[in-house]
Amino acid sequence: MKVLLQSMKPVLGITVFVLIAAGFVLRDHWLPLLEQNQADQSKNGAASSKKADGKKNADQQKIILSDQAIANLGLKVKSELPETYWKTFQVPGMIVDLPGRSDQGVISPVDGVVEKMNYYPGDTVRPGDVLYTIRILSETLQQTQTNLFKDTQNIALAETKKKRLETTRGAIPEARIIEVANEIKRLHVAIKGYQHELLSRGFSEQQLQKISAGDFVRDLDILVPDRMDRVGSTRTPVSLKASGTKVKQEPPLTFEVQESKLDLGQQVKTGEMLCLLANHRLLAIEGRAFRDETQLLERSVREGWPVEVDFQERESTHWPAIKQSFLIEYLSNVIDPVNRTFAFRMPLENQSRVVQQGDQTQVLWRFRPGQKVRLMIRVEKLDNVFVLPADAVAREGAEAFIFTQNVNTFYRKPMRVLERDRRHTVIANDGSLTPGSFVVQGAAEQLNRMLKSSSDNDLPEGYHIHADGSLHKNEDEGK
Repeated sequence: MKVLLQSMKPVLGITVFVLIAAGFVLRDHWLPLLEQNQADQSKNGAASSKKADGKKNADQQKIILSDQAIANLGLKVKSELPETYWKTFQVPGMIVDLPGRSDQGVISPVDGVVEKMNYYPGDTVRPGDVLYTIRILSETLQQTQTNLFKDTQNIALAETKKKRLETTRGAIPEARIIEVANEIKRLHVAIKGYQHELLSRGFSEQQLQKISAGDFVRDLDILVPDRMDRVGSTRTPVSLKASGTKVKQEPPLTFEVQESKLDLGQQVKTGEMLCLLANHRLLAIEGRAFRDETQLLERSVREGWPVEVDFQERESTHWPAIKQSFLIEYLSNVIDPVNRTFAFRMPLENQSRVVQQGDQTQVLWRFRPGQKVRLMIRVEKLDNVFVLPADAVAREGAEAFIFTQNVNTFYRKPMRVLERDRRHTVIANDGSLTPGSFVVQGAAEQLNRMLKSSSDNDLPEGYHIHADGSLHKNEDEGK
């Protein structure tokens, strides 16, 4: 056997050499078949891997939440439809008093001393209420009262004398009767002048009658003025561009003592300011813009575009909805040399509430002078777009996502953002979102983080998901 193996070694060596040589010569025939087989195996492996990755990515585009989790996140959905959105630029603004209509000063009509103060800063007053009582120190007014009383008595004496002379007509010259009649006319003119002076100083008709009877006035009551009687312009219709109609301005029901200029026992002069009364029913919104924004504002005025005002209020406010349209009523032609801005104004109709605290009544205004606001001036119109709240869109690098709800299942959808501001995000209507879809209106960033950290089948323990996306508790749970 050993001899046989030794005799076959040369034959085996020759055979191996022949096979290697034949394989090398015929390599063009068998090498392509080997490469094709390897390619098919690689293709099948890639397809399987791609299918698995696609299933994994599809699973990662949705998240399932329980009813408790939805309530804890405070998720709200809304059916979204395409609408029109205006691109705007933002300028700062402030609520200010409307000159001549919001504040009114009360001055002292006489020289005197403050004897009594009935109201203080913060109190609410109505037309006709007595603000102060002033002891009159003016010698001129004292003399005017004396002259009014004397001339009133002189008229009575002159009329008596005239009647006596008329009974003796013919026995005396007619010139004496005419002289008495002229004296009566002169006294009437003087009395009318005295009455006019006293009325202009704040005296009433009843006080004039007392003075004529000899009851002189020593203390003068300072009343809350009634602008309906004092200023005739308030009776005329006032054109409000905010609503586009002419409305009749009603008399203010209440004033607030905004500031008091004096103390009890203080001496005052004629024309000196006593206090400042405020009624904030008619205010104005003043914005400040730079010189390069002039053309945009002029276009807004020319086209009649309303300005959107952000009053920076909480959504939970219990005030009624603002139904006013804000149109620019005044555009300043002067630039402030300090801050290099110019002003523009819009009228604002304020809202109020009356609060009763015991015997005191207080008026609470919704908007107050000095309150900061944001003004959005329209620039460009975008039609057929989806307008969502700012926190309804999650950003991840260059990608933007929204979430749609199907009962307990939330799907993430990539979107194209056209515009974004502090309150809104504008989404293109390019087919990525079907009109009428229920879109989550907030907490998009939190949902996106939860989705990225969730597993492929991250269901709450003891629950199962139905085909319609609803989450249900297992029937055998708890048994």
